[in-house]
Amino acid sequence: MNCPLCNSENINKKFTIERFKEPFIIFECSRCKFQFQNTDKEKVYSFYSKNYYTGKQEYSYYDEREKEKFARCVWKKRFNILKKFDHSNGEKRFLDVGCAFGGFMQVAKEACYTPYGVEISDYAASFAAQRFGESNIFIGSIEDIKLPSNFFSIVTMVEVIEHIFDPKKALMNIFNSMKNGGCLLIQTANITGLQAKIYGKNYHYYLPGHVSYFSKKNLKNLLFETGFCRVKVIDGVEFGLLPKLLRSRGDFKKISDYLKWIRISCYHIISRLGLTSSMVVIATK
Repeated sequence: MNCPLCNSENINKKFTIERFKEPFIIFECSRCKFQFQNTDKEKVYSFYSKNYYTGKQEYSYYDEREKEKFARCVWKKRFNILKKFDHSNGEKRFLDVGCAFGGFMQVAKEACYTPYGVEISDYAASFAAQRFGESNIFIGSIEDIKLPSNFFSIVTMVEVIEHIFDPKKALMNIFNSMKNGGCLLIQTANITGLQAKIYGKNYHYYLPGHVSYFSKKNLKNLLFETGFCRVKVIDGVEFGLLPKLLRSRGDFKKISDYLKWIRISCYHIISRLGLTSSMVVIATK
């Protein structure tokens, strides 16, 4: 077994995650500190059914359609920031990798970018295709999809790269699809961050569908190796506290829930100080 990132054979068992019905092993590369699962692709891909979005399986996500008006607070602020990093020429096109039901794509469309999405879930992709047209949705894993060359101005991977078995191949595919001057945003966990170190195998990011775990250093190095000319790493999130607070209202059911803003604000502050394991990376071509 070799490291999927640097191909080193110096691989060690890091953790056995036992809090799920089917335990799984996290391996770590001694050379580049990349962490990963050595598991079956089809097994992981099978997670992303309708049950994944409706909370009817042990490992699941949320259905953004129910809370889209709240999530838009984050998407709009994020897109406005990304436009400042986009120095590409010609027609403006946006690609959201892991687009789910297309909420972020809608924000890009409203900003006069032609929206496209990549989605591995047939269930989510079919909804996004109805919304934006089948030709605007690529169904499958980003490693294997053939994307047009020199095409996209902005590409986003929000909580997606950790689901990818071959991140190097995925980023090369994305890089080739981007215009010169375009930008890529990646949001994921910094697996060598303080939060991850404190919680160890109990860190919440160790999930059955998360097969790739990065540090700031190895993700930054990978982006440079892929060809990106500038890479900016941000502790926490780049869009600020207010959009995060406004988005959280989608989960509130009573007035007292607004007290959760205290916890959210504290977490945001310590994240910006680099004291959690949250990170966003913005790379330009």
